[in-house]
Amino acid sequence: MDEDTSPLAGGRAPAGHGGGGGTQEPFKDGELIVLIDKVGRRHRVRLRSGERHSIHSGLIEHDDVIGRPEGIVVVTQLGAKLLAVRPTFAEQVTGRRRQAQPIYPKDLGAILVGADLHPGARVLEAGTGTGALTLAALRAVGEQGLVVSYEAREEFLEAAKRGIVETLGSLPPNLTLKLGDVYLGVEETGMDRVLLDLAEPWQAVPAAKAALRPGGIVFAHCPNVSQVQRFFDCLRDVRGFGMLEAFELLQRGWTVRGRSMRPSHRMVAHTGFLCFARRLAEDELFEPEGEGFR
Repeated sequence: MDEDTSPLAGGRAPAGHGGGGGTQEPFKDGELIVLIDKVGRRHRVRLRSGERHSIHSGLIEHDDVIGRPEGIVVVTQLGAKLLAVRPTFAEQVTGRRRQAQPIYPKDLGAILVGADLHPGARVLEAGTGTGALTLAALRAVGEQGLVVSYEAREEFLEAAKRGIVETLGSLPPNLTLKLGDVYLGVEETGMDRVLLDLAEPWQAVPAAKAALRPGGIVFAHCPNVSQVQRFFDCLRDVRGFGMLEAFELLQRGWTVRGRSMRPSHRMVAHTGFLCFARRLAEDELFEPEGEGFR
């Protein structure tokens, strides 16, 4: 996706926690939108009165979009048609420039459901990274919930902060960003959920155990299966966890046009293993026998 990474100027953040929904207002000066052409290419554009956006199929006058409703079709001076919409949450977290490896949208939904993030939940995140999972957690817990996010690298924390502000307009009061190494421990206790997006999540198991309440859930994102094995081995050694589960998601689109139906030539295949476990009330280990206990 083409990208305009200039800071927010004179506009408003999308309503809600990071999506393109929640408003029926017309497009405004300073707002970030997405233009989609006939072949599906997406162009991120920051609207500014008097400016133009140039693409291979022609020019779009920003003033032809400002003041008009979301979902309009605009036409370049060469006659090409583009759909103008506000970016979805998935487009926001994958569209901006980044230093850290992101968690993909196809995994974010499964993480929220698998870790059972709900309104009012208290969530500890370790590895703020791009801020994608942070934003997803904020959307899930709502204004009554709490998200505390640790990041060991200052430059990543600052980049995530900029991305969150660009999406929400400001840092929400129920989000705390901390510069720190969770491998050395955390201050928080009684948390409902712990989300680990770290290179060595097994090193954070003692901190996760100390932070979680009984019945709470720990999640870890592991790019390869050897990391899954080390993470689960550590959960078993430390004890106090049960219901260990790991899975991966493969996303394949389909083309449906008239009588033509076929799978897409490209797919989003393996991006990481999603690992979950429940915190037990005592230092036991509980693992059901067999596969797929969900």
